Amino acid sequence: MALPLSILDLAHIGEGETASDSFTASVALAQRAEELGYRRIWYAEHHNMDSIASSATSVLIAHIAAHTQTIRLGAGGVMLPNHAPLTIAEQFGTLETLHPGRIDLGLGRAPGSDQQTMRALRRSPASADAFPQDVLELQGYLRGESRIPGVNATPGKGTDVPLYILGSSLFGAQLAAALGLPYAFASHFAPAALEEAVAIYRSEFKPSEQLDRPYVMAALNVIAADTSEEAQEQFLESKRYRVSRFLGRGRTFTPEEADMILESPAGQQIVGMAQYSAVGDPGEVAEYVARFGEHAQADELIAVFSAPDRKAWMRSAELLAHAHGLTPS
Repeated sequence: MALPLSILDLAHIGEGETASDSFTASVALAQRAEELGYRRIWYAEHHNMDSIASSATSVLIAHIAAHTQTIRLGAGGVMLPNHAPLTIAEQFGTLETLHPGRIDLGLGRAPGSDQQTMRALRRSPASADAFPQDVLELQGYLRGESRIPGVNATPGKGTDVPLYILGSSLFGAQLAAALGLPYAFASHFAPAALEEAVAIYRSEFKPSEQLDRPYVMAALNVIAADTSEEAQEQFLESKRYRVSRFLGRGRTFTPEEADMILESPAGQQIVGMAQYSAVGDPGEVAEYVARFGEHAQADELIAVFSAPDRKAWMRSAELLAHAHGLTPS
């Protein structure tokens, strides 16, 4: 059987667009993904990034949930060191109360920002060290088994919102295994440790109240088009965009300049971030996705549609769903 497919929506703000445009597009993607048979959509917490609108993750999830019916929605993820566990328990407890059985809570320990933004968030560089304890505190609030006497999450207590550990290194794999939680690996931008992290997670996994066996989710970039040539053109545009985003420092490069930079060591590093990318016509993409699922030893795959414009990534979502054999609702 084909692996379940989900989506990471980066709530991209395109050139000349507003955050409102991004939210409208995210609603449209979620509604179409629900029709096509995708299992879930996650939204990632980022701060101080002009091109990403999902900074207030729980608020965006609430908006999308109000405009859909059945698809699961969640954080992929909340950067827990930026927040008090009680606050996140209350936010996601509220979401689960409003939309029962549809809410996920993925947790990461990265800042989702730069050093100056960390300061603006009132976050200490050492706050990541408390991540394992914060996960347990959050879990206690959601189960109604608070680790702080006399303090409960309302809403939140007893909602048992499922937790997922996100990671791009071995730390997350070890923590997810020790706590008996599902593990989602960010292989769409940090491919290097995928195989080792998954192996450690599976070998060290300890069953828990939430999960009795390991469950691996692995992310990959997807650009599907009607022809292979069209998909490759979109892939090149996406790499050029990454050059401007990561190396431009406010400057936009011409296509010729971006292509030259892509040949440089810094450009090759950006290319390497997209190592796991399914690019091509529907048949080529479906074949790659199946191979990647086996390579990652995954139980579920998370697609990140990296085409350069709205119509193209919506088309990617449709072509991938049909080629992968998802069952429409």
